Amino acid sequence: MADEKTQPKTEVKTEAQQSHPLGKKVELEREYIVPLKEKILVAVEYKRARKAVKVLKEFIAKHMHVANRDTRLVKLDKYLNQELWYRGIKNPISKVKVKAKKIAGVVYVELAELPAYVKFQKQKDENRANRVVKTNLKHDAEHDHVESNNQEDKKDEVEKEKAVIEAGLKENKAEAKAKKHTTNASHEKNTTPHRQVLQR
Repeated sequence: MADEKTQPKTEVKTEAQQSHPLGKKVELEREYIVPLKEKILVAVEYKRARKAVKVLKEFIAKHMHVANRDTRLVKLDKYLNQELWYRGIKNPISKVKVKAKKIAGVVYVELAELPAYVKFQKQKDENRANRVVKTNLKHDAEHDHVESNNQEDKKDEVEKEKAVIEAGLKENKAEAKAKKHTTNASHEKNTTPHRQVLQR
C-alpha cells in the first residue's frame, strides 16, 4: 500500500488533451473531408478559389460550433491556403481533408495529410525560422558583450571629459590671474573702431 502511494501516477495524454503551442488547451479536435465542388460551381469562374476559402470557413464554423458561426474565428493554415489556390483562381480543388482544432473559441484548420512537396516546403520554412532564431540569439549574445565593452569605454570617456574640463578651468584661472597682475589691465583702451554711422 505504501509503495502505491509513493509512486507517481503517469498519465498518457491524447493529442486533444495536450496543450497547443500558443499555451492554451485544445477544446475540440476533429478531421473532416470538406466537399467544395457544388458550392464553387455556383460562383463566377474568376472568383472560385476565393469562394472555396469562404465555403471551407463556413463548413468548419458550422461543424466546430463556432459562436454565431463567425468565419473570422476560423484561421486557415498557410499550407492549406496554398493547397486551395495552387491551381489558380479559376480551378480550385473539389474537396479537401482537413484537421481542425478549437482553442479558446478560435478554430485553427490545417491539412490532415500533407503532400510530399508541402512537407518539403514546411520543413524548409521551419529550418529558415530556426536559422533566424539562432542568428538572433548570437546577435543578442554579441550585443550583450558589446554593451559591456561599451559601458567600460563610456566610463573611460567620462573620466577623460572630466579631466579635460578640469584642465580647461585651471587654464582659465591662470589666464585671469595673469591678466589681473599685468600693468594697465584695468585701463586698457578700447581699440574697437567706431562706425561712422554712429558718429553722426
